[in-house]
Amino acid sequence: MNSMELGAFSVSLAVKDLSASKAFYQALGFSHFHGDLEHNFLIMKNGDALVGLFQGMFEDNILTFNPGWDSSANELDSFADVRELQRHLINQGIEPVQTVDEKGQGPGSFVVMDPDGNAILVDQHR
Repeated sequence: MNSMELGAFSVSLAVKDLSASKAFYQALGFSHFHGDLEHNFLIMKNGDALVGLFQGMFEDNILTFNPGWDSSANELDSFADVRELQRHLINQGIEPVQTVDEKGQGPGSFVVMDPDGNAILVDQHR
């Protein structure tokens, strides 16, 4: 695999006040795309830029990739499966801190940490 297609990219932010964060990102030109206040998360969209706002779900911000989706959550005809991506990273010497079952299929996710401790979630929903 010469080039890894990771799918749609978003930043998942751990926020303290979901309503205040929603208002802030709306002021920046983002609109509600998915999620709701009652479930403590919102996905905000501005063009191809996606920002996930999550209250009380995790402590640190996360870089997120969704194999199989474009930036509008449309399914892509072909994409690298999350297990293929995990194998590629392991072969490059990058050990996931959370793994996807290699024997599974369909939805799954894994997490790697960059050299500075930033979490990168590869989360396949299909």
